[in-house]
Amino acid sequence: MTAPLRLIALDTEDLAVLSAHLQDSLVKVGDMTYLPRSKRFAAVGARFDWIAEAEGKKERCETGFHFERVLKVTRSGFSQDDPEQKLMLLSVTFAETDSPAGKVTLIFSGGAAIRLDVECLEAQVQDLGPRWACTACPAHDLEEVAQKQAS
Repeated sequence: MTAPLRLIALDTEDLAVLSAHLQDSLVKVGDMTYLPRSKRFAAVGARFDWIAEAEGKKERCETGFHFERVLKVTRSGFSQDDPEQKLMLLSVTFAETDSPAGKVTLIFSGGAAIRLDVECLEAQVQDLGPRWACTACPAHDLEEVAQKQAS
């Protein structure tokens, strides 16, 4: 059995590891929220476990992730009208604007994205349980991923 994932990101190197583990997570629009009083953006998704896949198992796990010190959230490429709509997370990046402040960008397939204006980079990921088998590995257009990361 794979140990539950628990990560903290305080710099871009940490965030790259966090992003790699969250890659191909399925997140429902209704399972993402911004809590302005707490300055927190939080989400729960079905994380594809790439480490388990390397061991020959195809599994997903319910995983929560959140970002602290969030001042503003901007979304593009999707509507909040359908809380059941699922988005596939491709990557999470950070661009510093006025050190230590910056912008965290969550890039999803299909052109969807969320930008978080943050006071500084502070993120956490934690498996919440349960794990379940799935039948296939996630697949997406690599050209789309490269274009989104370049923009």
